[in-house]
Amino acid sequence: MNTAQPLSPASAASASSAPSPPPLSAPQRTPLAAQVIATLRQQITSGRWPVGSRIPTEPELVEQLGVARNTVREAVRALAHNGLLDIRQGSGTYVLATSELAGVMHRRFAGADLRHVAELRSALETAGARLAARRRTEADLRELDGMLERRETAWDSGDVERFIDADRSLHMGVLSASHNEVLTGVYADLGEVLRSYLRQDVGEELRPENHMDHTRLLDAIRAQDAEAASEEAASHTAEWGHGAL
Repeated sequence: MNTAQPLSPASAASASSAPSPPPLSAPQRTPLAAQVIATLRQQITSGRWPVGSRIPTEPELVEQLGVARNTVREAVRALAHNGLLDIRQGSGTYVLATSELAGVMHRRFAGADLRHVAELRSALETAGARLAARRRTEADLRELDGMLERRETAWDSGDVERFIDADRSLHMGVLSASHNEVLTGVYADLGEVLRSYLRQDVGEELRPENHMDHTRLLDAIRAQDAEAASEEAASHTAEWGHGAL
């Protein structure tokens, strides 16, 4: 004979409304390949492996990381698929971008019209210079002064790649001084797109008649003259694609 007593209405309502505990699942160990991917990505994003540089060979990575060759190969292929690395048969593996988005940008706009890239650069740098003039700090100014000096030294050296790196660093510094993380991030992710076209524009040698002084841009930012800074940035990018640097 069943002697169980029925629940009262209040007890039944309480029991039906009680949340069910989530099902338990066994703890997951991070796959070794994922750990290697994270380690290699950190080398790239930190700048220890700069864009354009060749990363250590597969045997070197195996030795340094203490993992199997297949694990290293899987990690490198994953980062290549994400656009951070470029595997070149017979040459090695090179850093293509510093983030997955930068890699996507590089592939997406590889064949873009030079004028369109220049127009985008103008929009970003003009907005960045205006904001930098309003928000720059004394620390920003010291950084920019150093970047300008390195840019001029690179120009005087006649080394095209060195100048391109120094010029990109200066413009990146201006965007950083805007203290707008979104604007700065987008500009950084477009870095290799802009670098590729700047390399085309510079050509194989630095020509004195095409040198463009950036001192007035920094002076406007120092004086917190937003309009003057914006106009200076616009004048630089207006000539881009026509050999003026």
